Formats: sequence, C-alpha cells, structure tokens
Amino acid sequence: MTTRTSRGRRPGAPDTRAEVLAAARASFAEKGFRGTTIRAVAASAGVDPALVHHYFGSKDDLFLAALEMPVDPREVLAPVVAQGADGAGERLLRTFLSVWDDPDTQVQLLAVVRSVLSADGATLLQEGFIPVVVGPVLAQLVADRPEVRIPLVASQVVGLIVTRYLIALPPMAQMSADDVVARIGPVIQHYLTGDLP
Repeated sequence: MTTRTSRGRRPGAPDTRAEVLAAARASFAEKGFRGTTIRAVAASAGVDPALVHHYFGSKDDLFLAALEMPVDPREVLAPVVAQGADGAGERLLRTFLSVWDDPDTQVQLLAVVRSVLSADGATLLQEGFIPVVVGPVLAQLVADRPEVRIPLVASQVVGLIVTRYLIALPPMAQMSADDVVARIGPVIQHYLTGDLP
C-alpha cells in the first residue's frame, strides 16, 4: 500500500500560520532577508510554499509579518507618495509622527525597533527593511540618486526614532509634532529633492 503525500495545509493543524511565521522569523534572523526563501520557510514549517504565499503573499509581506509591524509602512506612506515630491518631507514626517505618537502602535513599534537594532537585527534593517520595504516607496519621490537620498532620509528617521522614542532625549521627546515637522521636515525635503554634493 502506498502512502500519498498531500500538498498544502496539513490537516488538523489550526496553528499552521503561526508555525510558518515562526519558521520565517528564525530564517530571517539566521540568514537575513536575502538568504531567506519562501521555499525554505515552507520546508522548515512542513508545508507547501503555496500555503506560505496564501497566508502572507510575497516575501516582502512575510518579512513585515515576521517583524510584527503593527502597520504596513507601504500603505501608510502611499498617500504621501501620491501627492508628489513637492512638500513630501513635511508630509512624510507628519505621517510618521501620527503613527509613532499613537499610543496603540508606539509600544509595538518600539519592540520592533529594539529587535531590529540588535546585533542580529541590523542585517534585517540593512538588507530588508530599508531597501525592500521603505526604499521602493521613497524612490518614487526622488528624481535622481536614490542610492544616496534614501539612506539620508533613513538616517533622519532612524535618528528621530532613537532620540524621540527609544531614549526619550529632551527636548526631542517633549517637542510638539508641529515643531518636529518645522525643524526636520526641510532637512528631509532637501534629502529627497535638493541639490546634493
């Protein structure tokens, strides 16, 4: 008697999605974004790759789910991009602050940042989050040199996260959103569209 191996979701395992997510987290942590494949995650979780795509969509979506992001930055930034490059620095910063200053998301975002800024997570930030998730969105706002402009924007945003939220450095932590936008928005705008040496 031969045994047939079925593909797709394993019967009687309602936590299959969680197992796929755990396998993805382990793979991203060990191999980084580039070294992780949907096929390898599926094999580790004991499921068909089609099931991983069914639950999570693309590798980018799986990566965001593995990071446990409370919001999808691509969706949050879409309205900023839709309005074009003029004034995008201010809009980007206002959008960023509206998400980060929301107490419902701030705790989760801080947990993500702490894990990404750890020794193991630095690769995920460098290989995955900036070039794969945020970079393609911001690239729509720059006319030239995205390989220079996007890391410059990221340096401002990551610096703001660290000073305002992670270590709560005065006066950054107490500054109103309007003041942050007035002081940092023009810098981000310059990085997006201004002349670079």
